[in-house]
Amino acid sequence: MKLTTRGHYSVKALLDLSLQQEYGPVSVKVIATRQDIPAPYLEKLLIEMRRAGLVQSIRGSMGGYKLARSPAQISLGQILEAVGETIEPLPHHNPAQSQAEDWVTFTLWQRLHQKLKEALYSITLADLYYDARSWQASLGEATSFVV
Repeated sequence: MKLTTRGHYSVKALLDLSLQQEYGPVSVKVIATRQDIPAPYLEKLLIEMRRAGLVQSIRGSMGGYKLARSPAQISLGQILEAVGETIEPLPHHNPAQSQAEDWVTFTLWQRLHQKLKEALYSITLADLYYDARSWQASLGEATSFVV
């Protein structure tokens, strides 16, 4: 599985929102600038994530986006799914018409795919937040950062 730009930007945007929860809604422009994401593209991703129930949009001059749930309740798998990312391992492979070695390989990849999917749905924004903070602390850097 390769995390595409779409998936990468989506995770960065929601991790950014998780860092700003106590400050209220964050504008697309602010997130885009802070995370170096094109604002029009980010807006489209946030709309998709709003439809999936991961973020809320607030209208008005003080509006923007905020997480719809706590970071511990939003998984990496949910974020990727919301923006149409797929982790399917072997498209259109039919081991029934192949040799036994192909079937074994297919079965192995199917099992690995299932484990990867379980991992993606078990890793939360809160996990990523604490991992990023720990990594930064180990470098002796300040606690505000760009994802």
